[in-house]
Amino acid sequence: MAFLKVSRITRRQFNTAAAMAASATRLSSATSLDETLRTGITRRGIPTVVAMVAEADRIVYRGAFGIRDKLSRKPVTIDSLFDIASMTKAVASVAAMQLVEQGTLKLDEPVSRVLPELGTVQVIDGFNASGTFKLRPVRTPITLKHLLTHTSGFAYDVWSPDMARYTAAGGRNSFSTLAFEPGTRWQYGFSTDWAARVVERASGMNLEQYVQRNIFAPLAMADTSYILPANKFERFVYRAQRTPSGDFLDAGRKMPSAPTSYGGGGGLYSTAPDYIRFLQMFLRRGAAPGGKRILSEASVDQMTVNQIGSLSAGKLKSSNPMVSADVDLHPGVEDRWGLGFLINQTPYEGGRAAGSLAWAGINNTHFWIDPKSGLCAVIMMAFLPFVDPSAVQMLSEFERAVYAG
Repeated sequence: MAFLKVSRITRRQFNTAAAMAASATRLSSATSLDETLRTGITRRGIPTVVAMVAEADRIVYRGAFGIRDKLSRKPVTIDSLFDIASMTKAVASVAAMQLVEQGTLKLDEPVSRVLPELGTVQVIDGFNASGTFKLRPVRTPITLKHLLTHTSGFAYDVWSPDMARYTAAGGRNSFSTLAFEPGTRWQYGFSTDWAARVVERASGMNLEQYVQRNIFAPLAMADTSYILPANKFERFVYRAQRTPSGDFLDAGRKMPSAPTSYGGGGGLYSTAPDYIRFLQMFLRRGAAPGGKRILSEASVDQMTVNQIGSLSAGKLKSSNPMVSADVDLHPGVEDRWGLGFLINQTPYEGGRAAGSLAWAGINNTHFWIDPKSGLCAVIMMAFLPFVDPSAVQMLSEFERAVYAG
């Protein structure tokens, strides 16, 4: 009878071999992601892409490809600074939830207790045959939950036919006028800007002061701010514009003006490494790397589950194709909204699991958090229109490559 000869190895040898195999796998995955991003932007003519992938306590991938601007042809780097626009909303939502935890704010009480001006807003009540609009007083008090779920009635005119018609007819207060009665629909708009004003009024700090002290400092997000310092301008990637011919127009880099106020809907400058730290906080169930609490686990639970019932979220019809194409990042399915995030009810094919959290900035910066898979990712481009097909394809290819690895 023949016997198979078995070679014995020590635990140290086994661990060394396993580590080498894991390292080779990571190297192969990183090479695949590099190739996906490099060839993806070259094939589509996209000027810039910077991306990162992370687990709760480990960076899995980082890559930067393309140029900062056409004039200098300088390459982007992993710490290039982007105007992250509506990726600001998730940060402002965390700020609001911190005050809810403290008992300073409540999700379901009228925010007019803090901001009396929100108790007297008006709602569009149709249009006359001549095209003029009708307004009526709001009947349902606006709550913080309405603001964090985008069910308040505040709407951007680029994605709201009623608000676009209202502004075209001479309506001057789109920031303070509702497109519909609170709680009846999901519609993207100025809601988080109003939530930020609630934070400022309730905390006694402006939003820049608040987020620096309570979010960015404990997460070591040293490059994230509403203010772009002159000594960081060299790293700033200015937004390009795709023209009807398909080419990109680069208007040239210029130092952004210092803001006179701080909005919850946009305005932050950040880097991929900084923003991934913010996303990792959710994978750690609200904790910073050293254990300091940014949010309680209970607050994370509230933010990351459906808060809008059967309402559909995330699909938007554009009235200005130079600013945004029609938004439908998950075709064929209905997504929901938590307190600050889009939530997919079904998995993305070849990508994130059901129950993942996501959103984006209008300059085609995108992120997602996949608690089930233990992954988060950010991909930053810098051009308009939002969800241009080339940007959506780049995002999709990147996501598939992440999960294939």
